[in-house]
Amino acid sequence: MQILNVALKDKAYNIYIGQDLDFKKLCGDYIKKGSDVLLVSNETVAPLYASVIKEALGSLECHVCECILQDGERYKTVDSYMQIMSKALEHDLSRDCTFIALGGGVVGDMTGFAAATYQRGVNYIQIPTTLLSMVDSSVGGKTAINHPLGKNMIGAFYQPKAVFIDALFLKTLPQKEMIAGMAEVIKYGIIYDKAFFEFLEQTLKDGLVLDIEDTIYIIERCCSIKAEVVAFDEKEKGLRAILNLGHTFGHAIEAHMGFGTWLHGEAVGLGMIIAAFVAKEQSLIGFREFERIYTLIKSAALPCTIPDGMEPCDFIKHMHHDKKVASGRIRYVLPSAIGKAEIFDTIDDVKCENLLSKFKSR
Repeated sequence: MQILNVALKDKAYNIYIGQDLDFKKLCGDYIKKGSDVLLVSNETVAPLYASVIKEALGSLECHVCECILQDGERYKTVDSYMQIMSKALEHDLSRDCTFIALGGGVVGDMTGFAAATYQRGVNYIQIPTTLLSMVDSSVGGKTAINHPLGKNMIGAFYQPKAVFIDALFLKTLPQKEMIAGMAEVIKYGIIYDKAFFEFLEQTLKDGLVLDIEDTIYIIERCCSIKAEVVAFDEKEKGLRAILNLGHTFGHAIEAHMGFGTWLHGEAVGLGMIIAAFVAKEQSLIGFREFERIYTLIKSAALPCTIPDGMEPCDFIKHMHHDKKVASGRIRYVLPSAIGKAEIFDTIDDVKCENLLSKFKSR
């Protein structure tokens, strides 16, 4: 088992990464014996893994109540958030309780936001069960729910007490979800680590076939990069924004197609290709760098073309609801090399719409 520390100014916490983790010991390190725990999961994950966590909590004589949500991005809503809050209130959970998020990014984001706001803040632990949540959303303290007008528009920065990542949970993950998670994996290579990008080029050259050692290394490297970035810029005032590569375009796709129609990772994968294309057209990277980014994303079986029925003007409309808009201008995260990304607000809407038209017709 590997232990990574997220060294924040006001609150540090550990990420535990391995296979077949000892959840009894881990839970015992963070949860008081006999205390109250709210276990939040969804209808897909709970039948697979809730019993494992409940057994660990049972050894601590904890009072465990469960909140089982419907599965999918379209349920990342105020209604689901209220379902979590109602469960906590119905069981009279006090401020010294612990929320546990057992699931993918949707469960993690909603549980974190509920923990941030229940009685002005209670402890929570992330136990991610998808590749995307293991390498990205469970680390860093971003919590949120969606609004019909935009993704993650209601939320807070609220750090977990700890993150427990068991790579064996990926054995039951559908291939489509595994593919979606690879988008966030590839992102780290593009924005921060050229050597990791090159490792992925070699590893994925024959398709998405990973052994457990490669999988654990990928999770460790991604979490390490994110921990380093978040430690430097917890509240996304500067450097942390590079973690949004592909997300401005990707969120527009999700919103336009209807949340849940495209998986988040699928949309981010295409968003990164579009961002790389824009970077090439702006002479930030060359054609060779664009082709390498495109080829790597395609090798992970991620979507590479704008969906039917979505026009360049649709991107602009949705992107103006993005949290990264400043003074009415869309801020774009673009690669400036393999292993480096920067933030630009110098591309106006007309220019972006023209570039999207050019990308769509290529």
